Amino acid sequence: MTAASLSRLRRTFPVRATALCLLSFAAFWVAQRLAGVTMVDLMVYRAEGRAVLDGADLYALRATENDLPATYPPFAALLFTPLPLLGTGLMRTLATAGNLLLLLALALLTLRLVTRGRRLPRSLAWLGAPALAAVAVWSEPVWTTLRYGQINLLVTVLVLWDMRYLPGAGPARGRRWAGAGIGLAAAVKLTPGLFIAFLLLAGVVAAVRGGAARPWLALARNAVCWFLTATALAAAVLPRDSWQFWSGTFLAADRAGHPEQTANQSLRGLLARLLHTADPGLWWLAAALLTGAAGLAVAVLAGLRSRPAWAATACGMTALLVSPVSWSHHWVWSVPAAVLVLDEAVRAGGRWRRAGAAVLTGLFFTYALWWVPHGPERPELHQGPAEFALSALYPLAALGFLAVGWRVALRSGAEEETGAAPPAGQVPEQREPAAAERGRAGRQAVAKE
Repeated sequence: MTAASLSRLRRTFPVRATALCLLSFAAFWVAQRLAGVTMVDLMVYRAEGRAVLDGADLYALRATENDLPATYPPFAALLFTPLPLLGTGLMRTLATAGNLLLLLALALLTLRLVTRGRRLPRSLAWLGAPALAAVAVWSEPVWTTLRYGQINLLVTVLVLWDMRYLPGAGPARGRRWAGAGIGLAAAVKLTPGLFIAFLLLAGVVAAVRGGAARPWLALARNAVCWFLTATALAAAVLPRDSWQFWSGTFLAADRAGHPEQTANQSLRGLLARLLHTADPGLWWLAAALLTGAAGLAVAVLAGLRSRPAWAATACGMTALLVSPVSWSHHWVWSVPAAVLVLDEAVRAGGRWRRAGAAVLTGLFFTYALWWVPHGPERPELHQGPAEFALSALYPLAALGFLAVGWRVALRSGAEEETGAAPPAGQVPEQREPAAAERGRAGRQAVAKE
């Protein structure tokens, strides 16, 4: 690409991408209104906030016509206390607008991690984020997150915010806040706690290999401190509810619903449908342990080999797989996963790689899991092979992503050994003065154009 064409792209693409994003968001807003979405989970959050303000028993409440219970830690209920002060219409409007902004933030953080890991210009992330958000809003996990008024985008953005501090992710400002995102996300929803295990394991492996373990362990320590601080705050304000939750309620996974429900896209849900039982028991435990170990291995290997985006997304996908309940709207990690898989297919080349990447990405846009019979009669316990395959798409896609991530991490190690890329956490060598001067001259030429 010539300097003139590059300059023209920089001038026109942001305008086009922003226009596309606004048009897509507007169409999405209209579609959700026409669909008559009730944002049922947002109404549960509102009821939790009201229970806190009224001093009622948080984990005894049943909200909405579906009699839905509170399932998050008490700290989340503290964050929901402003919701009862808002009118229903205003609350739903603010929730939709906030989630759309969070989707933009998710797209930006994803692309920044990818560009930093590849040492590409930072401006590429800002240019591509609106276009990515414009497409991602129509994926089933994002659509359903906004339909229910869920907090999945907030939790994912908090985690990705901290992933900027991984070794190999490049310089990041505000390091005194490092760990806050993961710690607070885990205090709101327990699943992100797996990222703390990932950081600790990466630090241990780095130390055994003679590398720099301190950045990993420091980030894990800070995340634990933020988690404990938020949890202690909730315990001080809500001592009864905190005791009830941490003494056993958090282990009652079935409070959220039947495990075999089609919407449950975790390994437990997959096995419940496969084995035609509501309690897969030891089969699920064994599968979760094996998958958790394999997923963390992929995340650690990618992290130590300067692939921060792959490391973060592999850990996020693993957390969704091993969690007892991972509703389809939890799978907003599909957005960074799709970016990484498509990017890898383009870089590696080959018709079959690109076709496979397109299929893996397209699964999250098909809404295919809703094509199978589902409802209060629990037909998922009697699925045939075709119905089971459709209701198992997200776990299968996640396992495929982990397999690709393992290959990417191994190839990154080969590149390091041949000198194509510096090891994780190591500062790349400075360019020769002449090369730096040529780079400066090239940038000046682009600016003049």
